[in-house]
Amino acid sequence: MSGSTWHFACNTYSYTVTHDAVRCLTHLADLGFSEIELMMYPGHLWPPDADAASRRELRRTIEALGLRLISLNMPNIDMNIAGASPQMRRYTLDLLQGIIALAGDLGVPGIVIGPGKANPLMAAPRERLLGYLFEALDELAPLAASAGTALWVENIPFAMLPALDEIVAALDRYGRDDIGIVYDVANGHFIGEDLAGALQRCGNRLRLVHLSDTNRQLYRHDPIGHGTVPFETIPAMLAAVGYTRRSVLEIISADADHDIVDGAERLAASGFDVHGQ
Repeated sequence: MSGSTWHFACNTYSYTVTHDAVRCLTHLADLGFSEIELMMYPGHLWPPDADAASRRELRRTIEALGLRLISLNMPNIDMNIAGASPQMRRYTLDLLQGIIALAGDLGVPGIVIGPGKANPLMAAPRERLLGYLFEALDELAPLAASAGTALWVENIPFAMLPALDEIVAALDRYGRDDIGIVYDVANGHFIGEDLAGALQRCGNRLRLVHLSDTNRQLYRHDPIGHGTVPFETIPAMLAAVGYTRRSVLEIISADADHDIVDGAERLAASGFDVHGQ
């Protein structure tokens, strides 16, 4: 256990194929984390497989460990709300409805979603893709509000809206103020985005910040120090936009325990405090 882990929230991506949610939460609590972003993944936590008894057990575990779930994160590889086929869009929306219901049952304030993916070789027209996104928001956003949670859109390099400016423009056009943004620093760095400017553009929609490392040649969510993300500059950027939540470590590693704890220590030494500044 490291005292530095207390400064951050932790995403469970690295543990999706080795731990179910209950074991994972217990393990991360032992590492010193108190705030968790749970990935949705079969065998880890998957709403269609989570019956009432397992949801009660999960909630008891959260309460017994003194943890707080800050978000549930959808598997953007397997799902696509902007898919060309109506069957894929329906499949995705049905799964997201299940994630929303689970978030409501667990008292989770936000659900991290991607804006959907376009065919990289021959994308559909932008207006058609935005139409699919807006149709999804029409269905999901009111459902999330009724469940006591909210949708938070993340910047993702392989999504149809990879840049933060594109996400903000789409959400402003759509018009619901309760839809938030999760800004992933590695994702923004990978596409060459001005990180300070992007964080400023999030405005009042900024809900969470994801931290991991990457270079600009190969898309990664590597341990801190394995890429070229300028972490030493980020605390001042977060302070400038008034970000006061814990940033989320979304490090993906085969040696997760070591690399996540080491990342927390490196970032704390770079000036990140409990509020992510």
